[in-house]
Amino acid sequence: MPKQITIVDYGVGNISSVSRAIEHFGAEALLTSNPEEVMRATCLVLPGVGAFSNGMQGLRERGLIDPLRAYAASGRPLLGICLGMQMLLTASEEFGEHEGLGLIPGRVLPVAAKNGQDISLKVPHIGWSGLKMPPLRPTWDGTILEEVSVGSSVYFVHSFMVVPTHEEHRLADTMYGDCRISAAIQMGNVTGCQFHPEKSAAVGLHVIKNFLELA
Repeated sequence: MPKQITIVDYGVGNISSVSRAIEHFGAEALLTSNPEEVMRATCLVLPGVGAFSNGMQGLRERGLIDPLRAYAASGRPLLGICLGMQMLLTASEEFGEHEGLGLIPGRVLPVAAKNGQDISLKVPHIGWSGLKMPPLRPTWDGTILEEVSVGSSVYFVHSFMVVPTHEEHRLADTMYGDCRISAAIQMGNVTGCQFHPEKSAAVGLHVIKNFLELA
C-alpha cells in the first residue's frame, strides 16, 4: 500500500473520518489545500458534503481546479467521495447550472421525489442501501469493489445523484424506490463513490483497503 494518501481539503465537509479510515490501514493521510502538493500526490482523495456550487467555489478559491484536472490526466489514482464524486462530472443542476471538473462525462441531477407509482420518496436519500451490478458491468474484479458481495449495504446521504453519459462508467448502482442511482462510477484511474465508505462499517473499510491496494 502507498505510505501517503493525499486528501484535498477545500473547506467543505468533515474530512476527519476519511483520514481515520485511511490511517486504519497504516497509511499516512496528508490533508492539503496546496495546489503543488496535489500535483505531487501519488494517490488522491477528493471528499466533500454539501452543495455542488460551494464545493466548486472552494476548489476555485484555492486554485485547485487545474491541478486536479492535470493530476487526473496523469493516470494516478483519484477517488471522489459523495460531493467529491459529483464534482468529477461535467455539470450539475443543483441550484442552477454549475460546471464541474469534467473528468467523467455526465450530469448531477435531483434525486426523484416520487417513484413511478406517484408515491412520494423522502429526499434527501439517507440510510443504508444495497449495491447492485449495473447491466454493462460483468464483474467488480480489479476495482474498489473487488470481493464486495452484490447486495452489500452502504451508507448514503444525498439529495442529488450522478448520471453518467456513458453506461459503461457505472461501477455500481443502488435503488431508491424505482429510481436507479449511481452508487459508484469509474473511468480509467478516476473513481467516485456516492456513498460514504468511511461510514459504511466493514464493507466501507474494505472499499478503502481496495483503493489503497489498487493505488
